[in-house]
Amino acid sequence: KTTTSYLIDSILRVAGRTTMLAGTIEYHLGSKILPAPNTTPESLDLHRMLAELDAMTGVDPVKKAATMEVSSHALALGRVYGLHFHTAVFTNLTQDHLDFHHTMEEYFAAKQLLFTGSGAPPPRYAVLNRDDEWGRKLGALRPGKSGNASEVLWYGLGGEAMVRARHIHSGLNGLRFDVVFDKVRFEIRSPLIGKINVYNILAACCVGMTFQLQPEAIACGIEACPGVPGRFERVDEGQPFAVVVDYSHTHDALRNAISVARTLDAKRVITLFGCGGDRDRAKRPLMGQVAGELSDLVILTSDNPRS
Repeated sequence: KTTTSYLIDSILRVAGRTTMLAGTIEYHLGSKILPAPNTTPESLDLHRMLAELDAMTGVDPVKKAATMEVSSHALALGRVYGLHFHTAVFTNLTQDHLDFHHTMEEYFAAKQLLFTGSGAPPPRYAVLNRDDEWGRKLGALRPGKSGNASEVLWYGLGGEAMVRARHIHSGLNGLRFDVVFDKVRFEIRSPLIGKINVYNILAACCVGMTFQLQPEAIACGIEACPGVPGRFERVDEGQPFAVVVDYSHTHDALRNAISVARTLDAKRVITLFGCGGDRDRAKRPLMGQVAGELSDLVILTSDNPRS
């Protein structure tokens, strides 16, 4: 979610809008950077930020845009209750936060609130990952089915997706591929690395399309996004090997990160990771299994033990 939100924000800024960005790493409000105590702000703080964005730009919606990571906690706790979203994106769903939601079905039900409308009409557009099992399940529910259904844009690498990637080239210098949508085809260049970021970029391109932006503006916005702190972020101190930091806190994210490392012609992959305390215990053996199967050497370490 974090990388996709940064890409969307970059597209909208390149298109000339004053933007707000709320997410896991930090909040952006125009040129201001604010600390992020929660992925999604508390409702009162969120409305204050939206009001400040209005004050900066006036009432003309074409001049502004707010991009948010909406967490399952925020949806379950009503932090975005009453907000009418223009576009909602579903990237994927893997095991996490079961200390809060208890089951994957409850976790999915919380995510679903973003697409069915929580105290507001459903979003005008729903951007869904065609290659994800939970994404297909969400699409089968037809977001906003009763009379005011969202228009759905499917993205993915398979032929059933509406917005697809073709001729993918990936390396340490980034990604290059073509985006294909109906009869439109345009080239993407990005400093981001790996297959998972092809998905993130496709999702962001779909959002640009829901704002009726031209392909050139979308491509420029993608290229202008240099990367996201802590998301397969390279650490270069002149050492004769590659080091990357990635915020992999689920087994699926860890699998993606190690798999990307494997595609970079690495002779050996050393994985160092931990799991936060006072959080979902059930995902720990899954992360250990992924690390053990895909790495040449695994080092377990402390990661924010809390209590």
